[in-house]
Amino acid sequence: MNAYGAAVMETVNFLRERLTAVPEVGVLTGTGLSGSMDSLGVDLALDYSKIPNFPVSTVETHRGRLVSGTLAGRSILTMQGRFHLYEGYSPLEVTFPVRVMQALGVTCLVVTNAAGGINLDFSEGDIMVIRDHINMTGANPLVGTNNEAWGDRFPDMVHAYDAGLVASAQHAAKRAGFTVRTGVYAGLLGPSLETPAEIRFLKIAGCDAVGFSTVMENIAGVHAGMKVLGLSVITNINDPDHPEKASVDAIIKTAENAAPKLDAILRGIVE
Repeated sequence: MNAYGAAVMETVNFLRERLTAVPEVGVLTGTGLSGSMDSLGVDLALDYSKIPNFPVSTVETHRGRLVSGTLAGRSILTMQGRFHLYEGYSPLEVTFPVRVMQALGVTCLVVTNAAGGINLDFSEGDIMVIRDHINMTGANPLVGTNNEAWGDRFPDMVHAYDAGLVASAQHAAKRAGFTVRTGVYAGLLGPSLETPAEIRFLKIAGCDAVGFSTVMENIAGVHAGMKVLGLSVITNINDPDHPEKASVDAIIKTAENAAPKLDAILRGIVE
């Protein structure tokens, strides 16, 4: 076992001593979305700084806390705040929580994010269920020696986002009284926002939304054999023909306002 694998297991052993049940579902929340798991019956909450080997989020809107509990009788493990390549973290550090979840027994991974809308049919506050992505970060968490115990050297990404979970998310939203979008997510390195020319390029490539996260975690989750669901809150619309400066405060506010919708979807899926 290499140093990275040893660090994962040290963290796993630390958490096993504190968790009351084996988690079935893992949730990673994005910008302004820490409130998207308000339905969770919490039995453990730990700041990342208190967990051995865990990176610490440097983004103010990411709470930086691990929370476990139950929802509809199932054990859930939530990471309130993630890590990004643009913070200077490596792909392995970004996906460290996914490997910890894998070793703990998580088989279903839900990844949420705040994203800019490229599809002009979308509106601010919409929820987009990710059906596919384009990795434009120039990075991949599987580069280097493969840990055969974690997954195949060349994982098939044809079904990167589980079709059954996509359908469940749509059904859960309908039951809760609203509709969701589906689309292709473009994962960029960041942290600079996109130029109008870049938005045109992404639009031609078939992308519906763009952000700086999710892709690394998805790849690691697929490699781990997990079923993965991706949910994007569309926080602003990028129209390259009528470009407007994006307000970070407005983006965060839109994400926060959409958190109850995400909570309803997550609750419905678990049920």
